[in-house]
Amino acid sequence: MKLTLELPDEIEETLRSRWSNLPRHALEALAIEAYRSEVLSAAQVQELLGLGSRWETDAFLKQATAYLHYSAEDFAQDLRSLRELGPRWRSSPTPLRSTTSS
Repeated sequence: MKLTLELPDEIEETLRSRWSNLPRHALEALAIEAYRSEVLSAAQVQELLGLGSRWETDAFLKQATAYLHYSAEDFAQDLRSLRELGPRWRSSPTPLRSTTSS
């Protein structure tokens, strides 16, 4: 789908003076707002913008202050999963160690 925006010439000049690639900037703004509104997932943002990896997508969204949607239910599910893993998680070959000294 192609999307066309009609802008008054003066506004277009003002925007282009700030953002040389105005179409890309508009596409990124659309992706950010759609992600914040929970219309698009991070994977869909990655596809829309042609980003190379999930890491690149996460960095893009973080820079735009569009953070991961992480609800109380997501947290509760993660907590249940950790509790189920219990001893298996704690006995992993590379346990987490504190980097602070006493």
